[in-house]
Amino acid sequence: MALVDEQQVHACLAGVVDPLTEAPLLSHTTLRGITPLTLEDGPAVRVHLTFPYPLAGALGYWQRTLREALASVVAPEQLQLTLDWRIEPQQPQGQLAPLQSIANIIAVASGKGGVGKSTTAVNLALALQAEGARVGMLDADIYGPSLGLLLGVEEGTRPEVVNENTFVPVTAHGLPLMSMALLTTDRTPMVWRGPMASGALQQMLTQTRWPALDYLIVDMPPGTGDIALTLSQQVPLAGAVVVTTPQDLALLDARKGIEMFRRVEVPVLGIVENMSIHICSACGHAEPIFGSGGGLRIAEHYEVPMLGALPLALAIREDADSGCPTVAANPESPEALVYRDLARSLAARLACRSGAAEAPLITILDD
Repeated sequence: MALVDEQQVHACLAGVVDPLTEAPLLSHTTLRGITPLTLEDGPAVRVHLTFPYPLAGALGYWQRTLREALASVVAPEQLQLTLDWRIEPQQPQGQLAPLQSIANIIAVASGKGGVGKSTTAVNLALALQAEGARVGMLDADIYGPSLGLLLGVEEGTRPEVVNENTFVPVTAHGLPLMSMALLTTDRTPMVWRGPMASGALQQMLTQTRWPALDYLIVDMPPGTGDIALTLSQQVPLAGAVVVTTPQDLALLDARKGIEMFRRVEVPVLGIVENMSIHICSACGHAEPIFGSGGGLRIAEHYEVPMLGALPLALAIREDADSGCPTVAANPESPEALVYRDLARSLAARLACRSGAAEAPLITILDD
């Protein structure tokens, strides 16, 4: 009985395009094995692909897509398809050394306050976790830390201190978290000058016993002032996400945020447009009350990806205020699924930011 020709399998896979990267799938995935099998009902094959980004929520899509792509070579029911992922560290900006236990640090920033940056950051972190990644969070907004509230950390919770100078992060919704809010109270305003605030952040980052993480999401302070600029220079960032709303004022400030990251050679992985459209809960009428298309215009101008657009939804605000963000509170809701799509797109863009990967490894195994 003739076996499936592995070269035919490879040729079929070579024509598949990853919609997240708009590049051929085999340019950034690793084809770990094409194993011809002999079955009573005819030729069969086992194929093992490893993606460079987490995709738990897209496994069904890829199973269907790859089975269809290989249908001319092997019947879908006779294809044993194994899909997994392995997240590699990306080189941070300049000569900064990455942290030992953290593969990639991603900044979530905005040019101004009030655009939903922190809410986006926590839902993004939870979405990456739901996709199968190991994720932690650092609240870099020294003067207005909010991640403890957004993640439902009980007031008065303090991180454990070991060896007199190392913090053990608090865990909330499965996310290791470190924030100035865990070291002070909401009645203790920070009155530090810029260098003191920057030093405090460096201590929280480097003196926290982080577990092994694929991504550390950093909720940056709003704006592009001295603190935000200093943090962008001192924290070994793999990339940044800029959050904006469609209105002209927010777009103007978003441009400043992009320019700041470019100045310190931090790649901008994409734009997230928050509050892009309002859908009336009574009649279903959709209206872009803050304008439309602004995020896309900025993305096109700076030639960076438009990662996604989030609605102005009451549920997102209510879930955040309750300490259980939307991705955790209502994981199958339309809003949560948008965050999941955004997380996969972000992770894929980060994994492929340096261009095409090396030629895929093909291993032929004898069954």
